[in-house]
Amino acid sequence: MQFSIVFKTIGLLLMVFSLTQLPPVVVDVIYAQQHSSEFVVAFLATLVSGFALWLPFRKTKKEFRIREGILVVVSFWFVLSLFATIPFLLSDVLIMSFSDAFFESMSGLTTTGATVISGLDDLPKSILYYRQQLQWLGGMGIIVLALAILPMLGVSGMELYHAESSGISKDRLTPKLTQTAKVLWLIYIGFTVACGLAYYLAGMGAFDAIVHSYSTVAIGGFSPYDASIGYFDSALIEMVAVVFMFFAGINFSLHFFVWRQNHINHYYLDSEFKTYTAFLVALTLVVFVYLLNTGQYASFSEAFRYGIFQSVSMATTTGFASTNFSLWGMALPVLLIFASFIGASAGSTGGGIKVVRVLLMFKLAAKEIKQFIHPNAQINIKLNKKSVPASTLTSVWGFFALYIIAFFGIMIALMLTGLDQVSSFSATAASINNLGPGLGKVAANYTTISDTAKWILSFSMLLGRLEILTLMALLHKSFWRF
Repeated sequence: MQFSIVFKTIGLLLMVFSLTQLPPVVVDVIYAQQHSSEFVVAFLATLVSGFALWLPFRKTKKEFRIREGILVVVSFWFVLSLFATIPFLLSDVLIMSFSDAFFESMSGLTTTGATVISGLDDLPKSILYYRQQLQWLGGMGIIVLALAILPMLGVSGMELYHAESSGISKDRLTPKLTQTAKVLWLIYIGFTVACGLAYYLAGMGAFDAIVHSYSTVAIGGFSPYDASIGYFDSALIEMVAVVFMFFAGINFSLHFFVWRQNHINHYYLDSEFKTYTAFLVALTLVVFVYLLNTGQYASFSEAFRYGIFQSVSMATTTGFASTNFSLWGMALPVLLIFASFIGASAGSTGGGIKVVRVLLMFKLAAKEIKQFIHPNAQINIKLNKKSVPASTLTSVWGFFALYIIAFFGIMIALMLTGLDQVSSFSATAASINNLGPGLGKVAANYTTISDTAKWILSFSMLLGRLEILTLMALLHKSFWRF
């Protein structure tokens, strides 16, 4: 293990991240609320710590291997969450414990959206902006952003890209990795700007439009209001959110190819996109019909409005709320939680198992049934009219097995802390799927659970954000053999 290149890279990444502590200072100056000191201290502490870590190893010229890439990615997400706690801890308005501050920062950076803070409506704008910014940075992955910078600083980033990027495909969109990182972030920024403008035109104020665009495109779910999107009670704002949650849940590679070739056929020719769209439509119809038939809402329009919003929000793992869905008939909240297991598309900012993995598992199950009926038949599994290699199918099933093992392990650990079964199940699903809202004691927020449970869930959020394998590899003993 080449620890010198690991320390050097983490130091550089910390120095890059320190710059993100400055925008909240600007927000505080604009609103004249005098809460900028905690962000200035956080900026200096992060910058100095990163510099101190980088300085002894600045002349290291070693190349990354996959083990160093994995260690940097996992370590950096933990270290980043650690330094992101500083403004929360220094704030004289929040008065948070270290466990709460770490949980909040991990939830933000992993775009989970679970929170331990109540009374959001009355907090300083700088703190509210900072929470939303954490999600926006975590959405595409700050390491992907750093990949555009690290080559200029003498660090190769290919193994970082493999360890950080989500989905079953790690193909680059352009020949150069730096170009790929820039393209992804340009698309991401473009969606954010468009989303912010749409929110503003729909009736949000400038500040609300900006910060909600951050968490919408990041599929994060944080909001500066306790009532989330429901605070605005606006069907138009909710429809804007639905549109951008839907597009943020699509593989960003598809967005790139549509943009480059100026033709939308890449969307409707993609197997994952068609499955993703069909799943959201089917879920919305089920929720809508259930709400209408049970008399939860009197009118057709209300049932459709709340049905489509909560369906898309939960299925894409965004976690916004336009109403308290946990009070709906018991079948619907559980159904929506289960929808988050499927999640969004691979290569999107969403969480969950990912649509393409679920699609491949269904195709493999169908193949096994056909093979049972016709033992001698040669049956290939295809995706986008191309045969899927056996190694990919093995990887998908391996991921699913690890996911199930991790899920039950975390849920049992939560129950051992004293949390009831419903709360433990939903909290595990909400954290490992990077969803946010749960049921039972965690329906509103996570304030009332124990510190032990918060640390378990923080681990679960990171596990979900790095898609199981990256973190599990670090925990395997063979990883540390020299």
